[in-house]
Amino acid sequence: MNDDADDLFVLGRGPIRDLSDPATVTASEVVYDGRVWDVRRDSFVFADHSLTREYVDHPGAAAVLAIDAEDRVLLINQYRHPVGLRDWELPAGLLDVEGEPPIDAARRELAEEADLAAEHWSELVTFHTSPGGSNETLHVFEARGLTPTHAPYPRTEEESEIVTRWVPLAEAVDAVLEGRLSNSILIIAVLAAHATRR
Repeated sequence: MNDDADDLFVLGRGPIRDLSDPATVTASEVVYDGRVWDVRRDSFVFADHSLTREYVDHPGAAAVLAIDAEDRVLLINQYRHPVGLRDWELPAGLLDVEGEPPIDAARRELAEEADLAAEHWSELVTFHTSPGGSNETLHVFEARGLTPTHAPYPRTEEESEIVTRWVPLAEAVDAVLEGRLSNSILIIAVLAAHATRR
């Protein structure tokens, strides 16, 4: 850890923030080459110890909190096999196009999953979904000035049964706080949007 970071960490001065402090990686290999993401094993030096950790090597993703003129948010419902749920979530997708900025991925996903375009875009929140087990970074954008796209997007696999629903932001906040919604991206986005309006 460098001296500036050490000062902030030990003495607690300055605004609270995460500190960049990458360990020295001594070996790295893909131990599982997956269809969507891989599992990587890194060996590294941390605090004078040699450690090895496996984690999901993820390309990252972008999500959209689309809000209409009535302060309703667009939610989509689709099947998620790992948790066995048809959960409510935001339009979202992988950053799997080489060099594509997250905002462009968000625009693409809004069109593909909700048949919508937006005139106004702003970055709402960026976070790591599971920093102990994945390097995924998730970028959430707020979209306003919504209009339908010219033609419905053809959907396959789990996306073939997407259901959309407009929900007042306040109702979505209540559903999160009452534990009726469990998708982490949706939870963080809804609470962030709510907090910015206070």
